[in-house]
Amino acid sequence: MGFFNKIKNITTNLFGGFTEADEAFFDELEETLILADLGVDTATDAVEQLRARVRKEHLRDQEEVRKALREILADMMSVGDPALDLSTQPSVVLVIGVNGVGKTTSIGKMANQLKGEGKHVLLCAADTFRAAAADQLQIWAERSGCELVRQHEGADPGAVLFDALAAAKARGADVVLCDTAGRLHNKANLMAELGKLSKIIDRECPGAARETLLVLDATTGQNGLIQARQFKETAGLTGIVLTKLDGTAKGGIVIAIARELGVPVKFAGVGEGIDDLKPFGPQEYVEAII
Repeated sequence: MGFFNKIKNITTNLFGGFTEADEAFFDELEETLILADLGVDTATDAVEQLRARVRKEHLRDQEEVRKALREILADMMSVGDPALDLSTQPSVVLVIGVNGVGKTTSIGKMANQLKGEGKHVLLCAADTFRAAAADQLQIWAERSGCELVRQHEGADPGAVLFDALAAAKARGADVVLCDTAGRLHNKANLMAELGKLSKIIDRECPGAARETLLVLDATTGQNGLIQARQFKETAGLTGIVLTKLDGTAKGGIVIAIARELGVPVKFAGVGEGIDDLKPFGPQEYVEAII
C-alpha cells in the first residue's frame, strides 16, 4: 500500500483495542466511519453488512473482522472502470470542478503521467474565465513536455476546444486534456457551457473515446458528495479525481460517492509533487485505511 501510506489508518485505535464484535464495537465502528466522511447512510450500510457477516460466518478474532470490513468497503467501490478510456486517437478528457480544488494542477499531473507512458498529449486551456488559468496550464505543459492550445483571456471556451481538437487530429495526438472553467454546480448557465463543449466533441471527433472527470477536494467531505451528485445529473460523469488526500482520514467520501452514484475514482492526489497524482486502486485504498 505504498501509494496510500500517507493516509492515516482510520480504524487503528478501534481494532487495536478489539476484544469482540459486540454491539459496543459496531456502534463505535459506525461512528468512526462517519467521522472518516463515509457519511451516515454508507457507514450504516457497511456496519449492517459487517454485523450480518459476523453472525453468519461466526467471525471471532480481530483479523477476521477486519478482513470482512475491507471486503465490504472494497465491494462498495467496485463500480465502473478505474482506468481511463483512451481507446481512440484522439481521445478526449474533459476535466470539470469548482475553483480551488486543484483542477488545473491535476490536469498537469495527468499529462505528465500519460506522457511518461508514451502518449502524445495535447492540453486545451478552455478555462478562459479565470485570470491566469491558461498561464498556469502553460507552466504545467512546459513541465510535462506537452503541447498547449490556448487563446486570450475571455475567449469562447468552445472556440479553444475546437482549435485543440483540430490540432490533435492534425498532429496525431493520442489524448486531449481539456481544462474547463471552475463551475459552480448550481449555476445553470455554466453547466450549459459543458453541454456546448460536449456537442463540439461530438461534431469534430465523432466516436472519440471520452471521459468527463470531476475533480474533488477530499477535505470538503459530504459537500463533495453533493457536488458529485449535481454534476452527474447535469454533465454526466465517468470518474472522479480526488485531490488533497495527504495526511487525512477524510477521504472516505470516495466510498460514499462510489456506492451512491456508481462513479469510480480514477485518480487520487496525495501530495504537491508532479508524481503525486496516481491511478486509483480501490483495493489498495481500503487496505491502507482499514
